Amino acid sequence: MEEIDRPPPPVPVTAAAAAVHERREIEEETMVSFVDETERPLGLKQVAVVETAAANPVGGGCGNEANMLNVAIPRPPPGNDAACTTATTAQQATTSPPPPPPSSMADELCHISCTTFNILAPIYKRLDQQNQSLRESDFRAFWLSRNQMILEWLLMERTSIICLQEFWTGNEELVHMYEDKLCDAGYFTFQLARTNNRGDGLLMAVHKDYFRILNYRELLFNDFGDRVAQLLHVQLTIPSSCNRKNDARQELLIVNTHLLFPHNSSLSIARLHQVYKILQYVETYQRENKLGGVPVILSGDWNGSKRGRVYKFLRSQGFASSYDIAHKYTDSDDDAHRWVSHRNHRGNICGVDFIWLRNPNEPSKPLKTSWAEAAFGIIKCQLQKVSLKESDAFAFLKADNPGDFITYSTFCDALRQVHLIGLPYGLSFQETKDLWSQADIDGNGIIDYEEFKKTIWNSSCCSVQRDDNCAESAEFGRDMAEEVIGFTVKDAVLFPREVERGMWPENYSLSDHARLTVIFSPVRMRFRMEERVGL
Repeated sequence: MEEIDRPPPPVPVTAAAAAVHERREIEEETMVSFVDETERPLGLKQVAVVETAAANPVGGGCGNEANMLNVAIPRPPPGNDAACTTATTAQQATTSPPPPPPSSMADELCHISCTTFNILAPIYKRLDQQNQSLRESDFRAFWLSRNQMILEWLLMERTSIICLQEFWTGNEELVHMYEDKLCDAGYFTFQLARTNNRGDGLLMAVHKDYFRILNYRELLFNDFGDRVAQLLHVQLTIPSSCNRKNDARQELLIVNTHLLFPHNSSLSIARLHQVYKILQYVETYQRENKLGGVPVILSGDWNGSKRGRVYKFLRSQGFASSYDIAHKYTDSDDDAHRWVSHRNHRGNICGVDFIWLRNPNEPSKPLKTSWAEAAFGIIKCQLQKVSLKESDAFAFLKADNPGDFITYSTFCDALRQVHLIGLPYGLSFQETKDLWSQADIDGNGIIDYEEFKKTIWNSSCCSVQRDDNCAESAEFGRDMAEEVIGFTVKDAVLFPREVERGMWPENYSLSDHARLTVIFSPVRMRFRMEERVGL
């Protein structure tokens, strides 16, 4: 189905008649990120668990509309609503349970879907290129009409999971409009404003027909960009042919976030630090709750492309881009710009919106190892930006040292010159020390040329390959492996559809981002904690 945009009603301001997609600049991400040691610790706010046992019946907007992927997103069979539980308990005690649905029907029922969409907060949407102070937020008719259309499309798609960014948390009317309509359509909603009253934030919604809420956490980065993230721990409540005996865990961790925009290469350091905090918290949450065998979905606006350090960092942690899986795109530069999802005010288009998937059996490097590799990558990138090749970079790092080696003091001086330390969002003292320890392989207090080449210059933040031969060997210990539920990517679609061909339609005005929707299908898999190096 083609995207349909209704023009907003006119307002008595001539300059505002032509809406212009004018927003913060998006650069292609080329850096990795750390943060200063003075940064406040990660704030964690635990919100009361929402119990779905008393959920209201699904209301308006929950009909059997065809989803925009041209694939019907099926609803659970009648009688699945928790509200019907009390009335049927006595009957169930004396009546044998109905037979399970045929395998093909169960396969259709067990699909879940996820949509991520940066809906462009009205406080950021500029209406006049000549008058930068003229924002959509000043004209209720404009922002109300556009957000009503966004809601119509979201409810028509009726995806199981909705993750929105640039949600205008500072406007009570808009907040209530989204929460009321989504609640009436059968969704649980969770909103989170950015710190320091920035005005916008995040919204997550999950459908009651598909999930039971186990826990919800808010991650406050308390950093330069006042960014935040949401973590939702859910259990699937839909029937599944891959788990008809209910003997495998059917839980899922979902994260929604919006990374800092890289106005310059130095700020990209803070961006990757935000990702590090998310992964660090997810890892801690999994360990404390013994959730090693649970899939993880990361959704949001990552403000960086496939060619950037954030992408490589996530790949090294076992995550894969769901859209690229569906379309069989690789990590190579040839596939880096096959699709786009955002257009900035200069007219540049790039792909920055992702739904990442990591299955339980996906191997990954230890988080600190990936972190160090990403840090060395940014050091190399910054040195290359000032036209330094390998031998010249080594000479730059060792400075006036008469010996053929780098000392810690010259290392720090060089990082300061390329703006990686000495800034509020740069490398902290402890992070710099940790990197030095990683680079000084033999621990003798200096870095020689071979150590420089191995750790700083040639360090690569790449994904870990699974050893399938080892997995199939007799030593694999299948009897000791736990059976868990993971996901395969069934389909993934961007709207408007032109962006899938790397083009941005001029008549699209819902946002300066495209919507990304992915359909997942549960699948049984064997998992051993030893397979996940990161845990």
